[in-house]
Amino acid sequence: MLVIALDTSTPAVTAGLVALDDAGPQLLAERVTVNPRAHGELLMPQLLEVLAEAGRELGEADALVVGSGPGPFTGLRVGMVTAAALGHACPTRVHPVCSLDAIAAQAPGDDPLLVATDARRKEVYWAVYGAHRPGGARARLTEPDVERPENVPGRLGDLGVRSAAGEMALRHREVFGLDAVEPSYPTPVGLVAAAGAELRAGTDPQPLVPLYLRRPDAGTPGPPKPVSAGTDTNRGRT
Repeated sequence: MLVIALDTSTPAVTAGLVALDDAGPQLLAERVTVNPRAHGELLMPQLLEVLAEAGRELGEADALVVGSGPGPFTGLRVGMVTAAALGHACPTRVHPVCSLDAIAAQAPGDDPLLVATDARRKEVYWAVYGAHRPGGARARLTEPDVERPENVPGRLGDLGVRSAAGEMALRHREVFGLDAVEPSYPTPVGLVAAAGAELRAGTDPQPLVPLYLRRPDAGTPGPPKPVSAGTDTNRGRT
């Protein structure tokens, strides 16, 4: 099975082509550029470079996986909208993958693992994972959440977490009190591994819905406030 993998849920713009067989996901080609302001301009060119390097055509893909977050509102939408458009054009199924799950799938070892990525506003997106399952995905021990870094250790309880992956693992190593391990960002192989069971079974994908965990900054403006006559400082002037 030939799978296109895309992710824009973090500062990394990720595109890759992965072969999935009984031996697990095998990377054919990838492009990863860490630039939080270039998701829109880099994603498709990188995918085209990946396909050219692997000597494949877009229509040859059997499936497509895309990181569904959690992540910043604008960047996350770039990857998901691109994936939806490609899925319609090919046509092929598009499987959303929690980006934290993708990072966990590529982290070494089987001990409980914290995955933490940048949520901005001095917060992190995080979740805790257990051992790898057959196929490469890890079991989730907690649901994805958003929290200030200093509050995360108190949320880990007695899960036995000793290491952390994701871009915030190294930055907040002292705060978490955990060893930092790779990867820092979702990888094509990790994205495919996280969705491996669904891909192999040929089941229908989950709805292509972004995982934001909080409301976007922008909102619909309310009605204009009425102006009171008593505040008209020009009244009575000549």
